[in-house]
Amino acid sequence: MRYADTLMSEGEHVVLRSRQHWLALLIEGRTGIGLFILGLIVFIVVQWLKLTAIEGVAGWATLALVVVGAFLFGWKLWNWWAQDYLVTNRRILKVEGVFNKRSADSSLEKINDAVLEQNVVGRLLGYGDLNILTAADQAIDEYRMLNHAPDFKRQMLNQKHQLELELEGGIQVTAPLRAAEPAAEPAAQAEEVTETLARLADLRDRGAITPEEYETKKQELLGRL
Repeated sequence: MRYADTLMSEGEHVVLRSRQHWLALLIEGRTGIGLFILGLIVFIVVQWLKLTAIEGVAGWATLALVVVGAFLFGWKLWNWWAQDYLVTNRRILKVEGVFNKRSADSSLEKINDAVLEQNVVGRLLGYGDLNILTAADQAIDEYRMLNHAPDFKRQMLNQKHQLELELEGGIQVTAPLRAAEPAAEPAAQAEEVTETLARLADLRDRGAITPEEYETKKQELLGRL
């Protein structure tokens, strides 16, 4: 079991699991990769030119460069593999670190929007930078070079919408009945359906849900009237 799974609360489940794109690993581990390649180049040059005078020193230098480069890259690889960026049915959760863990989460209820930025390479390889915004349009979390960033954003908005519908349903079930004003209940229900349809249309326009999902939800809501 991964560390992030131990942080799940009762009734919470993972919808999408991701981490940084592998290109981020190559960028972070470029020093180790460079030393490893340099060690191989030294070995090849010495053997090719038959520099027997410095063969012993070159051998130790090659070994040192290869070992240090492999260690540095291996450490970056371990850190990359330990990343867990999760979308659950209640929040988004970021976990990082190998031995010393750092976790940060944002409740779906507090998220107002998410800004996704992708350059040409990011669109081709499927990564992007995702900024999570609050109602005050302030960034509360940043995901750099996030793998499958569009899917991450889409699932986050879908789960936020689903949570809002569940909360609204819970309010309707537990709300006390007003016997003195029975005629006002249909009007209030119609108003709630209209507001929900407006939010659904907004999610459809932003690409968070498909037109087919919008029509399905629309028919379900209209069926309540």
